Amino acid sequence: MDFNAIINLGIVGLGLLVGALLRAKVRILQRFLIPSAIIGGFFLLVFYNFVAPRINLEATFLGDLVYHLLNISFIAMALRNPSDDKPRDGSARRSFFENVIAIFGQYGLQCFFGLVATLLMIVTFIPDLFPAIGLSLPLGFELGPGQAYSISLPWESMGFEGATSVGLAMAAAGFITGSIGGVILINLGVKKGWIPEKDARKLQERKLFSGFLKKGESREGSRLTSEGESIDTLSYHVALIMASYLVSWAMLAIIEKLLGLLGPIGAEISSTLWGVNFIFSMFAAAIVRAIIRKTGIDYTIDNGTLNRINGLSVDLTVAACLGAISLTALASYYIPVIILIAVGILITCFVLPWYSSRIFSDHQFYRMLVLFGTATGTLPTGLSLLRVVDPDFETPAARDYAYASGMVFIFVFPLILFVNLPAYSYAQNAPVLFYAMLGITFIYTLIFIIAYRIAAGKKAFRKIGKFWLGEND
Repeated sequence: MDFNAIINLGIVGLGLLVGALLRAKVRILQRFLIPSAIIGGFFLLVFYNFVAPRINLEATFLGDLVYHLLNISFIAMALRNPSDDKPRDGSARRSFFENVIAIFGQYGLQCFFGLVATLLMIVTFIPDLFPAIGLSLPLGFELGPGQAYSISLPWESMGFEGATSVGLAMAAAGFITGSIGGVILINLGVKKGWIPEKDARKLQERKLFSGFLKKGESREGSRLTSEGESIDTLSYHVALIMASYLVSWAMLAIIEKLLGLLGPIGAEISSTLWGVNFIFSMFAAAIVRAIIRKTGIDYTIDNGTLNRINGLSVDLTVAACLGAISLTALASYYIPVIILIAVGILITCFVLPWYSSRIFSDHQFYRMLVLFGTATGTLPTGLSLLRVVDPDFETPAARDYAYASGMVFIFVFPLILFVNLPAYSYAQNAPVLFYAMLGITFIYTLIFIIAYRIAAGKKAFRKIGKFWLGEND
């Protein structure tokens, strides 16, 4: 009997428990709001690189786990019942488009400058550098560990040895940047008066976060929508998710068969599509949700339960992605990775707050925190930062971001379709494909700058040297 999957899941679970315990006991980890999954992930990084090889335990399973959990996470989000409180008034619509532009900007900036940094390294001191490595910046920072693994996986067969380790390392660096940088920004917000006085006062009165609620405290997170004698509510929602995943697999399997008729080109396209399975997973979940709504039983779907499943997926993904990093493979790319991380920090920690303070017409600091957290990690990272200053989500920052992110995904879909162009430029010895992708990302950056100028108006470049433009500036 094969216990490999169970053993690896047990080790990942142990890593999460170690992370939660350290977060609860070590005050510096609380102060910087380092998620337990990241702390536990570093435990797994050490274990799988130095201990696992001695006991013949491979980390291959972790890569597969990250891939599937990403798709499950997107399905859980797509199955949610849409909220009835969609924005309708003029100010809400304005906030919606401001969020769309701000999020869109991170995709354009991270893709373009990641490729620019790669080009500079190739023409100066690393001429044989794999050209797609520049896109590991937006994959790791803006998209997250799941996408960083799944999209970079085909690059390994094109000549980028260790591509997934580089992508996962960038994702880990993004999480750390989001956690530490977010706390620094919050402290600056309190000190500089970027946060309303009443919220700053509440923040200063609160104690450090251990990661656990106090004894006797509880929060509502989900509700029962089924009778346990028939099917448990959690089982019902997990079944919906796995049925949606099966639909997604069937769709891609059929497409792969059809593309196979085109020969080698079709095989390459199908490989790319499997790398962006999360898109098809969301589409499949939308189909399942439409069927459920048509049959009139959509009331049985509980968003809270889906949130818990999504939270489980994210925690396991973050921990597993760190454990899946091969330090041996990463050693060959440590200089490019450090340079790309520096570029990512510059864009997210400096450029993002700068334009956020100018483009948003209200709740600037709160909206910036959500944007910053998601531009360095995932949406849960952004929400965790927002919760520090807005624990009850009284501001519309989280809601407006969620609405806007769906629209942005449509706009950036072409980027995902063309994401393999730099890799093809290496595999096919066709540098023009790299420059084509560089041109596409430049167009995205240019569109962002124009849209930002229109949305921010007179504030767009006011006091250009000032890091944060306050309401009185």
